[in-house]
Amino acid sequence: MPQAFALTPEQAGKIAAGESDERIAALNAAVAAGDTALEPFVRAMLDDEVKTAAGKAYIVRDGKAVEAATGAAATLPADAEDVVNNNRMRRELESAIAVLKLVSPDRAVRAKAIVELKDQVDEGKLGLIEKAAAAETDAQLKAQLNLLRAAVLISSQDATKRMAAAKALSGSSEPATRSLLLEKLATETDAPVKAAIQAALDSVQGQLVWGERLGLLFTGASLGSILLLVALGLAITYGLMGVINMAHGELMMIGAYATYVVQNLFRQYLPGAFDWYIAVAIPASFFSAALVGAVLERSVIRWLYGRPLETLLATWGISLVLMQTVRTLFGAQNVGVENPGWMSGGVQVLPNLVLPFNRIAILAFAALVLLGMAMLIGKTRLGLFVRGVTQNRRMASCVGVDTARIDMLAFSLGAGIAGLAGCALSQVGNVGPDLGQGYIVDSFMVVVLGGVGQLAGTVYAALGLGVLNKLLEGWAGAVLAKIMVLVFIVVFIQKRPQGLFAVKGRSAEA
Repeated sequence: MPQAFALTPEQAGKIAAGESDERIAALNAAVAAGDTALEPFVRAMLDDEVKTAAGKAYIVRDGKAVEAATGAAATLPADAEDVVNNNRMRRELESAIAVLKLVSPDRAVRAKAIVELKDQVDEGKLGLIEKAAAAETDAQLKAQLNLLRAAVLISSQDATKRMAAAKALSGSSEPATRSLLLEKLATETDAPVKAAIQAALDSVQGQLVWGERLGLLFTGASLGSILLLVALGLAITYGLMGVINMAHGELMMIGAYATYVVQNLFRQYLPGAFDWYIAVAIPASFFSAALVGAVLERSVIRWLYGRPLETLLATWGISLVLMQTVRTLFGAQNVGVENPGWMSGGVQVLPNLVLPFNRIAILAFAALVLLGMAMLIGKTRLGLFVRGVTQNRRMASCVGVDTARIDMLAFSLGAGIAGLAGCALSQVGNVGPDLGQGYIVDSFMVVVLGGVGQLAGTVYAALGLGVLNKLLEGWAGAVLAKIMVLVFIVVFIQKRPQGLFAVKGRSAEA
């Protein structure tokens, strides 16, 4: 049963019954006393366990009643009525609990209470906030409490208090403080106070701008990492092999649907290990796309080497076939792929900058795929054969290299990397039959801008275009930004046809 509370019967009765304004005033007066023993009574109010009769409040739990003020066992009067809390009263009760936590001995509880109070505190709770700030020993929490106090006083009827609050808020770096100052600036009528609020707003915006800039860079790098994953496979099939593969986006789609299938299998047969389904989905997406790529190369592509226009038309037709096949098997609607638990949420670097874990994971994944691909091409026997066939097919064949087999393996590798890109994309958006259509043009732009056949150029172009696109979006909007990026690439290729980096490719054999 609940403990005794530091309340008089009259206080408990006023909090539990009467008009909302009177109840809230009584609650604020009790909160201002700062006794944490009030919290169980407030929680009982929120749980609808309080009844009133003859001006007294009773807590009824498990069929037993106690007086709210003393905690002593009592007989519930026959005419006792339930306490009804409207939405406004519930908000005040929740706010009261958060305020009472400000004097908790646990630092984590106090820190959480400050966060909860940022949007719901009022001047009625000011006494306990000031008491908590005076007693706080943690410098960081003390500063946050002082800002919380200033956020309350900025709405005071006293112009002097509003002036002091505006100066105190100028040291804040919270987005909520900027919103509060903008709101008060629009309604403030006192000229000196309005000037102080404007100065505080300028100061807060100056501190928030760094978070916005870093957020823009991270968003651009995140987009660039996705473009890099998409373009890496194309860097092999187009950059090294000279094949214009318009079905590259559909190979990504296959990787994404492979991830979806693995997710469903884990959910049905291994629900306890669901958070680790991605460890199986990564190789599954690679090998499923690589297998489709091998079939395409052996059945269609191998007859079209050196004939780019025919290759373009054939792979475009293949892309339509693959999309329709997926629609037949999975339906035309998008399907959802759920993030593992460890990829949900994010890390808060600054008050206005949160880095999502799934985006961080994709950045790391793109770096690992790039490293693995660079080592495969530069350090392995397969990579040596691919480079040899790319530079001089006839000479490679003369020294015993099975060029047909190398073509198939290289195309399968590019397709498999496209599948990995689809696996990564499934973690940041829905998966559907048209998934690849939104990235095929961007991936070709990355490969051409970076330099055909040059992995380093692909990296620089992907990250550069990602950041540039986000910078332009903030200035001109998404559509105009895409047009401006395309115009930039056209002009750049006019001046430097070989791209950022030039490398010898299959076309050099002639």
